[in-house]
Amino acid sequence: MTDVSRRGFLVTMAAAGAVRMAPLAAVATSRGRPILTLVYDKGLGMMRAVERMVP
Repeated sequence: MTDVSRRGFLVTMAAAGAVRMAPLAAVATSRGRPILTLVYDKGLGMMRAVERMVP
């Protein structure tokens, strides 16, 4: 494991979150309405929310 400082870890997590949320932000600006569906995830063993945009 590399020696990562607290600041480096936070910067890395912020960058990863920004990359993950960028496509959602692009979809949200287009026309459509969000549909939120709850699905049971067998791998997690619990319900999770799935959001998609519908024209």
